[in-house]
Amino acid sequence: MPLSGPITGHASPITRSMTFYHINSCPECTIVREKLTELGLEYEDVVVSNFRPFRKQVHEVSGQYYVPVLKDGDTVLTDTRAILEYLEAQYGNQGTGSEARGSGEDAPSCSL
Repeated sequence: MPLSGPITGHASPITRSMTFYHINSCPECTIVREKLTELGLEYEDVVVSNFRPFRKQVHEVSGQYYVPVLKDGDTVLTDTRAILEYLEAQYGNQGTGSEARGSGEDAPSCSL
């Protein structure tokens, strides 16, 4: 079943549902989105409210209101660095990973 949202590159070698929760103005979200694109992963793109209390979807998935949040099957990640490390460990060797990894080291999560 195809996922909605931006689908770039190749299909994921492991078939499972990946969902990326973010807001467009979050720099850390951009870093994660670039990593997903770099690795050619398919994911559902969920843009949530800029106003934290309205991010009910994020809270239901992660128990908190901050973005970015990545849900990959049963795995839920809420920290930019952890998301980037997870993506590289699970799906790496499809890209270099140098740009996104270096940018995310200083930004554990978006304060938006």
